Amino acid sequence: MSLFQLKNAQLAFGHFPLLDGVEFNVHPKERICLVGRNGCGKSTLLKVINGDIQLDDGQRLLPSEVRISRLPQDPPQNITSSIFDYVAEGMADVGDTLKAYFHQANAVSADPSEKNLARLEALQHELEHKDAWKFEQHIQQVLTKLNLQADLSLASLSGGWRRKAALARALAGDPDILLLDEPTNHLDINMIKWLEDSLKDYQGAIVFVSHDRAFIRNVATRIIDLDRGHLSSYPGNYQTYLEKKAEDLAVEANANAEFDKKLSQEETWIRQGIKARRTRNEGRVRALKALREEHAKRRKVQGKASITLNDAASSGKRVFEAKGLSYAYGDKPIVKHLDFAVYRGDKVALVGPNGCGKSTLIKLLLGDLHADNGKVEQGTNLEVAYFDQHREALDPDKTVIDVVADGKREVTINGRSKHVISYLQDYLFTPARIQSPVSSLSGGEKNRLLLAKLLLRPSNLLILDEPTNDLDVETLELLEDILSQYQGTLLLVSHDREFVDNVVTSSLFFEGNGVIKEFVGGYQSIYDWYSEKEKASQVTQETSDKSESPKTKSSPRKSKKLSYKLQLELDALPAKIESLEAEKEALEQEVSEPDFFKQDPASSNSKLTRLSDISSELDSAYLRWDELEGMQNE
Repeated sequence: MSLFQLKNAQLAFGHFPLLDGVEFNVHPKERICLVGRNGCGKSTLLKVINGDIQLDDGQRLLPSEVRISRLPQDPPQNITSSIFDYVAEGMADVGDTLKAYFHQANAVSADPSEKNLARLEALQHELEHKDAWKFEQHIQQVLTKLNLQADLSLASLSGGWRRKAALARALAGDPDILLLDEPTNHLDINMIKWLEDSLKDYQGAIVFVSHDRAFIRNVATRIIDLDRGHLSSYPGNYQTYLEKKAEDLAVEANANAEFDKKLSQEETWIRQGIKARRTRNEGRVRALKALREEHAKRRKVQGKASITLNDAASSGKRVFEAKGLSYAYGDKPIVKHLDFAVYRGDKVALVGPNGCGKSTLIKLLLGDLHADNGKVEQGTNLEVAYFDQHREALDPDKTVIDVVADGKREVTINGRSKHVISYLQDYLFTPARIQSPVSSLSGGEKNRLLLAKLLLRPSNLLILDEPTNDLDVETLELLEDILSQYQGTLLLVSHDREFVDNVVTSSLFFEGNGVIKEFVGGYQSIYDWYSEKEKASQVTQETSDKSESPKTKSSPRKSKKLSYKLQLELDALPAKIESLEAEKEALEQEVSEPDFFKQDPASSNSKLTRLSDISSELDSAYLRWDELEGMQNE
């Protein structure tokens, strides 16, 4: 049974159709990845499935009981409602009731009057009548997973956090078909892994667009390729798709070569002398006309971008050297006692969750921020090119050609002049597209334009902050090759695991609390190191548990070096920890019950607050235990 169908779907913007007689089906529990070049119409197809764009011709078949939710490519703009309201609005049938209940619960917490309690009770009955408690609970669970505060205003959040709110809105409705447009953009590696696990457990169907090859490999069960208006289905994993697609393109190239050979022979025949014209076959002439028309309609495979780096003179051998570098934002340490050096030709990835301080470290290295302690020494003759993930270097009101050339008609690359139109064609901008305003470009086109502008500048130090967002796979792979051959120094911030692993020589991993560790290699090296560390820790703990008796565990050995008061505190800590852990386990069990959020909001909020406090108390107790035992063993 199909959840959704397109039959003979036709849709065109401009000269060529984005959908040209497309047939498409979505079946239950499928995880379909939609792939294709930038600008081919992937996001448009998602909008067609969602009903946001009407077809020019053909049929869109959606059973009345099937619900669809879509995550758009760009974060929500100009929305002033709270995160909870924004997420709840994604559920049209019960969204208003959920919003009213959320606000009334807050009102009761502030003023538990009879009037407020009566209104809350009425809303509770309405939610029960609509069987909407599961949605309220699901919203709270998703917001907790994404670390989003329900009462925060969406307008107060950065683009990355608004993107998370949009993801929560798409997930919370638990739709039959979930549409995701570049879901990993602006998510850090931990969130991407959480999203992968969530989608693999998702009971509905999923159709998603992504450039993240590792994400596609881990999630997709079928690949749909959108190429020149046509859809091709490739069941199986991403590697199978790559192999089959290469075979299909080879078959197409051979067929086109045979066709072109026949057309050339017929064109030669029609141009023969007068004797040939007198004897020519009129049927053959009509056939030639048909061949010409077919050739004119042929849409060629889009070429690959041609990226060239504009090299500057070499920098000094030492690019950066940090000694005892420390920096804090308020009470939060960002960098703590960091010692490391970057040398010419190094390609270094900065890896860590969003907000950990990767951009701050770059600013410290460049001298845009001053360290609290320690120092940074810069090398000589540095020519820096900085790729900004927010695309602030792009003026949305300018045309593509003016962004790059600023009114000129030629650009200089490695000492040679090149016409700006030819240069932009290397980045897959057609002559017609070159005069378009930046505001009309897709996300991938904007990133290609920013790369074209950035790499035109001579540099020996490239700083790339999330350069892979929205780029198609072919351009990603080309950028990988270019950066791998780059003779200068590279600092890279990216959550694209495969891209990082293929490019960098070393990584700085932000472990948290200002601690930064250096690794040889990329994400895989970091993951392997921490996996081995965790295994070793488990083996050590198991050995320790076997060797220690219960008496030893519950009664730490006494030492004359501790005062009587401290010894009493140390002796009491195991029992205190055991009690806190038991209380935490009981609360976690209660919170996970389906009816937990149906109880009085004041009671549920109190228990959630207590659960958070217990975690902090446990951390403090364990730290104090280590501290006292350390004093005892001195």
